[in-house]
Amino acid sequence: MGAIEDVYDDLDTDVPFEEFEAAVNDKVEQMGGLADEETAAMLIAHELRDEEVEGIADIEPGMDDVKFLGKVMSIGELRTFERDDEDEDGRVVNVEVADETGRIRISLWDGMAEEATENLEIGQVLRIAGRPKDGYNGVEVSVNKVEPDADAEIDVQTQDSYRVEDLSLGLSDVNLKGRVLSTDSVRTFDRDDGSEGRVANLTLGDSTGRIRVTLWDDKADLAAEFDTDITVEVVDGYVRERDGSLELHVGNRGTLEEIDENVEYVPETADIASLELGQTVDIAGGVIETDPKRTFDRDDGSEGQVRNIRVKDDTDDIRVALWGEKADTDVDLADYVVITDAEIKEGWQEDLEASAGWRSTITVMDESPSGAAGTDADAGTSADSQAQGLGAFEDGASADSNSSAAGSEQSSGSASEADDPADGSVEEFTGTVVQAGNPVVLDNGTETRSVETSESLQLGAEVTVRGPVRDGRIEATDVQSVTR
Repeated sequence: MGAIEDVYDDLDTDVPFEEFEAAVNDKVEQMGGLADEETAAMLIAHELRDEEVEGIADIEPGMDDVKFLGKVMSIGELRTFERDDEDEDGRVVNVEVADETGRIRISLWDGMAEEATENLEIGQVLRIAGRPKDGYNGVEVSVNKVEPDADAEIDVQTQDSYRVEDLSLGLSDVNLKGRVLSTDSVRTFDRDDGSEGRVANLTLGDSTGRIRVTLWDDKADLAAEFDTDITVEVVDGYVRERDGSLELHVGNRGTLEEIDENVEYVPETADIASLELGQTVDIAGGVIETDPKRTFDRDDGSEGQVRNIRVKDDTDDIRVALWGEKADTDVDLADYVVITDAEIKEGWQEDLEASAGWRSTITVMDESPSGAAGTDADAGTSADSQAQGLGAFEDGASADSNSSAAGSEQSSGSASEADDPADGSVEEFTGTVVQAGNPVVLDNGTETRSVETSESLQLGAEVTVRGPVRDGRIEATDVQSVTR
């Protein structure tokens, strides 16, 4: 066995021996006899070790040219651009490739770009050589050489559609179906070039999680076209990172479409009794208090707004401050709501308070989980909790935090003694379930009654109960659902 073969056998590389031998011979010729075959072979082996990476995850900006295998996950559009001092336009195609360790975007230029547009297919494995650099989506590789490798295998599944948990930084051409959890209004901003930009956000959820979707410019108006709880599909989105969280963006290539499918969203929420100061959590429960929306002046002279509600689950209840546009969310007594990314802060009289700001979503669910808690019949929703007012303001906000207790009787857990029917009398009452469990609490808009029943009633259901009265409560012998 010759010197070239010995060096090659010690080298862990995917480069065929024939290519390695040819490179050694070229190196010997280039050095004009200053290196023999063994020395040249060792030089080539050193170069290959520097260039070869074990996986895409090992590629970093600043490396010299790297060589690696990648499976084609998505192929972008061919784009043209003007080059300085050249008559001919440049051409580029961005391709997403992946292996078992990660994924990366590669850029193919000019002739390679045109060939890729014509011949490249999703699922092909490519042998790639190029130079890593910092790109807008993270590390990218500007390709010097690329060719298909029909014999290589990479155990990565290509996807036509993604779920929330499948998303990762740098993904493009993403199609994702989700349930609309919340929407925001369109905002405008000034770009560095003096033009005006437009942006809007909505939040989607599926069975694996939720994602904030950012709609740019002409696509921003789409946010106003969709109501919460409908199912939509993001087409040709791309993944970015903001404040440590992934977001799915939709630009001029992408769109958002309503689809006739049912996508399940099951939030993972924290028990209210377990909340601690400084946490950012998701919570859910029945709405047992609602305050009017209030406005206030910020230190910078602008006007802000806030609305307080109180949410109760099986473990406890907590005041939630809805800030800015969140204060306009249509939330009523007995609604079952899911609130995401709520910051737990110190509120009135050192009680904990949840703050729902720009990152939060407030979703009114069609149905609450079985046994979800609503109002508490014994504790009620006391007038002093109504009087706590706005609680803690966002930074820079100032307003009178002492709100009136007017209207607290409406949310009281039981009717006044003067109106209580006599024990033993039979009463019929129709109302909405604002507390599920035992006892059940019904509210008809003007009066609230406590009901003893063995029936399992859903929060928000409208029912008619009939039975004798004991200690101010109806012991229901008959429970009927009200249909309209």
